[in-house]
Parts: sequence; C-alpha cells; structure tokens
Amino acid sequence: MFKLTILAGACALAFAGAQARAADDVVAQAAPAAPGAAASAPTAQLTRVEIKGARQRLDEARSSLSPETGSTIYRFDSADIAKLPLGDATPLNQVLLRAPGVAGDSYGQLHVRGDHANLQYRINGVVIPESISGFGQTLDTRFADSVNVLTGALPAQYGYRTAGVVDIRTKGPEGAPSGPQGADLANAGSVDLVLGRRGHRETSANIGGSAGDLQYFVTGSYLQNQIGIENPTASNNAIHDDTRQTKGFAYLSYLLGEQSRVSLMLGTAQSRFQIPNVAGESPAFGLAGATPPDSLALDATQRERNNFQVLSFQSSLNDGGDYQVSLFNRSSSVHYRPDPVGDLSYTGVAADVLRRNVASGLQLDASRALGERHTVRGGLFLQRERGSVASASGVFPADADGHQTSDVPLTIQDDSKLAGHLFGAYLQDEWQPTKALTVNYGLRYDQVATVVDESQWSPRVGLVYQLGIDTRVHAGYARYFTPPPTEKIDTTSVQKFLATTNALPSEANTAVRSERSNYFDLGVSHQLTSRITLGADAYYRQVQHLQDEGQFGNALIYSAFNYAQGRIYGLELSASYKDERLSAYANLSFTSARGKGIETGQFNFDADELAYIQNNWVHLDHEQKLAASAGVSYRLRDGTVIGGDVLYGSGLRRGFANTEHLAGFVQVNASVARGFDTAAFGKFELRLSAINLFDRSYELRDGSGIGVGAPQFAPRRTLYVGFSKPFAF
Repeated sequence: MFKLTILAGACALAFAGAQARAADDVVAQAAPAAPGAAASAPTAQLTRVEIKGARQRLDEARSSLSPETGSTIYRFDSADIAKLPLGDATPLNQVLLRAPGVAGDSYGQLHVRGDHANLQYRINGVVIPESISGFGQTLDTRFADSVNVLTGALPAQYGYRTAGVVDIRTKGPEGAPSGPQGADLANAGSVDLVLGRRGHRETSANIGGSAGDLQYFVTGSYLQNQIGIENPTASNNAIHDDTRQTKGFAYLSYLLGEQSRVSLMLGTAQSRFQIPNVAGESPAFGLAGATPPDSLALDATQRERNNFQVLSFQSSLNDGGDYQVSLFNRSSSVHYRPDPVGDLSYTGVAADVLRRNVASGLQLDASRALGERHTVRGGLFLQRERGSVASASGVFPADADGHQTSDVPLTIQDDSKLAGHLFGAYLQDEWQPTKALTVNYGLRYDQVATVVDESQWSPRVGLVYQLGIDTRVHAGYARYFTPPPTEKIDTTSVQKFLATTNALPSEANTAVRSERSNYFDLGVSHQLTSRITLGADAYYRQVQHLQDEGQFGNALIYSAFNYAQGRIYGLELSASYKDERLSAYANLSFTSARGKGIETGQFNFDADELAYIQNNWVHLDHEQKLAASAGVSYRLRDGTVIGGDVLYGSGLRRGFANTEHLAGFVQVNASVARGFDTAAFGKFELRLSAINLFDRSYELRDGSGIGVGAPQFAPRRTLYVGFSKPFAF
C-alpha cells in the first residue's frame, strides 16, 4: 500500500512507471486548442509546454537541494493517502502513525524512535517553525501530494528537530499530482463532506488553477464534533468535549522566466476545545460564598491559534547551481481558561494561562554539481523568537503540608517574557566514488541564545551501497544538537506559590539545556520480487541532556525539562506489496528509551521521584516497546476500493517513575470507496469508513507516570460517510 523504502533518496526504489509519468507530464500539460481555433495553430500549446517544462526543471532543482543519503525514509504519496480509511480527511498525525517506529499518544502527539515530539515539518523544503504544544493539528493532510518521513542519521542540512523530518510536497503549483492524469489540478477543485458519529461534521473545499505564469492552490476546512480531546473515561461518549476547528492553506507560484520563480505559502489553524469532565468527583477545597458545581458541569476550555507565512525565491543558474531563499514567520498561541469556581473547588488552583510565541527568520539552501561525482550543498538558517506567558492563578493559602488554611482565594500573577535566536550553517558533499557507492559527508554549526547560550559543531556522514541488483545497504552517523523549544519552556516562579495550594515540590532550574547526542543507523532494503520490498533498520542514540516534555499543571500545555543522560535504541522491520489491484504493507518496531537524572524542571517532581531517577535508569513515559501497523487495499473491477488497516501498541509507561506500562491494544479500521458518474450529478465519490471497527476500549494514559496529567482513552467505534464532488472550470 505504501512506498516504505529504507534507503537513501538518491538511490530510492521507485515503483515502475514513476519516471515515465514525470516525462509524460510535459506532453499531458499542453493546453488544448480553444473552441473554434484552427487546429494548425500551435503557438499557445508550445507556450504552455515551455511553462510546464520550466516548472518541472525547477521542481527537480528544488528536490536536489535536499539530499536523503544515509537516512531512513518512508514515503506516502497521494495514492497511499487515498487508501487510508478516511482518505485525505485523515489527520496528518494518523498518516504518520502508519510508518514504522512511530508511536501514538494522547492529544494527537507522536513519538518517533523513542523521542518526545522533536519533529521538524517542512513544506516544499522550507522549515515551518513548530507551534506551542496542544491537541490541534496545525497542518491539514488535504494539501499534501506526498509526505516523506526522514529518520536516522540525517545529512548536515537538517538541524534542530531531528527525531524525524516530515517533508510535505504540496498539491497544485509545485507538487506534481500523482497518477497518470497530472493535469487534474489545473483549473479544478472539489467540495467534500464527512459526517460521522458524535456530531462529526467536516466540510472542506479546494481549488487549483493557472493563468499564464501564475499557478495557485487553495484549500480550507471546518470541523466540528463532540470528541475534541481523548475521553478521560472508557464510556462511549465524553462529557463536555466539543471542538471547533478551522484550517486554511494557500500556495501561489509565479515563474520569472525559465530559471526562477517566486512562491508564497499561507497557513492558518484556529481551534477551540472543551476540557472533558468526569462524573462522580468530589470537591477537595472550600470556597467562601460559592457552591461547588457538579463535576459534570465544569466549564474549562482551551483555544489554539497558529498562523504561518513563507515567501520563497528559487533560481537555477546556468553553471549548474541551484538555490532557494525563504523568509518565514509563524505566530502561535494557546489559551487555557479554567472554570473559576470549579477548578478551585476540585484542585485548589484555577490558572488562566496564555502562552504566545512568534518566530521569524530566513532559510537559504544552495547546491552545485562539481563534475559527475560530487554535488556540494550548503546553506544557513536564522530565526528570531519572542515568547510570553500571562498566568493569573487563583489559589488558597495553605500550611507546610499543603492543607487549606483559608477559604478566601488569592490571585497570583506570574507573567514572563523570553526572546532569543537560532543560527545554523552547513556544508556537505555528496560523493559517488563508484556506481555502487554514494557517500554524503558534511559539517554543520548551530548556536542558540534563549534561556541558554550554547553552540556545537556537528559532523555527519552517510553512505548507501548497492549490494547486487536487488539489495541496498545504508549506514550513517550524526552528531545532533537540539536547542530547547522556546515555546515550551516553563518559567513558573516557585517563590510566588509558596504557602499556597499550588506550592511546587522543589526548587527550579528553568534553563532547559540543549540536547547533544551521537546517532548511529544501519539499514538494508531488499527487492524480493518486482512486487515485494523488505526492509530492516537498527539505530542507537547516546544522549547528554536528554530533552523530554510533560503536562505538569491543570492547563493542557506541555513544558520541557532535561534528563542528564539518555540511551535510546531500536529495530524496525517493514514489508510492502503492490500490484495493479492489490497493495499491502506491514511494519514492526521495537524501541527502548531510558533516561537518568533530572537536571532541569525539578520543581515539577516530588522529592522521592527525583531521588529515584537520580540513581536509576528509568523508562521514558512515551516509550512503547512494541508497535506494529499493517494495511491492505484492493480495487475491484468496477472501481470499488475495499481496504483496512490495524494498529498495535504494547502500551505507554505508567506508575511511579514510569516503572510500569499500560496494557497493549489492537485497533482495526476499515473502509469502502466507490466513484460514480451520473448524468444528473456528474462525477462524485462516496466513502464509508469505520475507525476502531470492533469497538475495543483501551487506555492511552491512566494519569500516572512522569509528566502525565490525566487519563485518556482512545476513541470508541466511529462510523463515517464521506462525499466528494470534483469540479472543473
């Protein structure tokens, strides 16, 4: 079903027909003659072909700016995404969950190869700065023509967030649509509707077209349902869990002659969430002049806003050089609003917390071929960040044991601001000493100045060797430098909350340190037959100042902290099958992720837990020993596509210092899709989907473990019906 290929990009296996499709696009994009025009007049057609040819050359040049040599890469094209149970309505995190080595968590989080988040998202090669943590998915799968996930020992070009690089190629202007009809997105679009249980209503629309040298693609969606956040109980329906989510994306590209183009990306995501309630809870604190509401009637909410803009200029030079320079800006905010009476009555603290972060900067990437054996690449990255926290907390006075001494609350204002910058530069050479061997070696330098002022030189080397006709081996080493996520640094004042019901258990070191690690990766890909590909990949990472994140307060916002040491290793196995009608895949991964000694954010831990972690290697809370995914899709002769997949996890960690783990789970999903062409309504597609088909109730989190705030259960069985109506103009 998926192109799951464990090898370097320059040596990646491609299914038959991909190259032919790229070559055919030049012809396919020739504009037909206008009605009534003379068939012998070729001028307009030749112009359109030249425009398309220029775009293709620039697309190829941009791809050459981002090497994959030595890393592990998993590819999802638009056909793969369409075969998922929800098609392109699948949230992006759920698409990525089908790659090996990826574990799912509550609030839509992903853990790649034993890391907490630490993912870098790129759109058409440009880094999109990460947003403040929450449970909204900022990026929408609908605008992706392909999604590539790079892990392992990454080339020197990739820095900062290195657990995985999610490289999205867009539909429309620059992303060549998959399939034999590459022109489908020109002057066309679609309107889509998905309805499901628990009040699920999702509408979306997209439109793409061209006018001379200008091309554009615009998409937007609106989602409403009654399960915005994972249910804290095993019941079928959560209480007080509505969500409203609006997303939009636009991409415009304009050719400046045959060698250059300028493009603009705009993205937005606006989300509102109710915080779900639990029945039968009892108030623990008394509030003067107020009657505590029933626990079912609490009204805490959270709002997330994320916007980004990217302006890029790309050019191919006559001497074989290519470059792209981009200016970017991202603004992000998360606002948690408590139930003023209820939160005080049940937890002893009602904190209204607003976090804001703005990041802007410049990215430059360039490449040049030096003869037939060397391609030199270099670039730099500059980013300036400004963050702020406005926190107003209602608390009660308390004695040394935390017992309430007055029923008249206090309001403590704990605001802070933080500014800083990132700078990085790299230089690397892709060298092919023989036809069978490709070596990519390089060096990058990174410097960060936020709560810390740190820097590092990081060597990288990766190689791919063609071992016979059907087998490729790749290996790599990378020195990584991961700056602290500015938007997730907790600046809480310990002193301000002394002698209150929100007193923190220990002194604080909020200067979260940059993580430094040595990463080793070894993998093999074997083409067993023309239809079957097998892969295996092993990795080991030795870490200093291991970064992790946790939810330590009532607000559903994550804060970063450091373990002194980390040790992470694992093994991934994958297989894929594809023929004309049937496609299937299967992945299995084993992960061990441990840390020792808490060196920042100690105020979030009790003394006994701190002492235990200081002297023992503990499992990271997001470690999942075993994870597996498998799927199959079959197209009947009448065009009906039947498919399904299964996800398995052995359970995330729980208990004191993560010494236990939750029970394993299996989730089965299924779908059937069929296209229709009617005289009255034209072409349209219907899709029936079932998520968690067998209604298995399982717990993602039970509220215990390091940095785990509350219990969360996976969604119960949910049925969907989808409708898609394409149009052209």
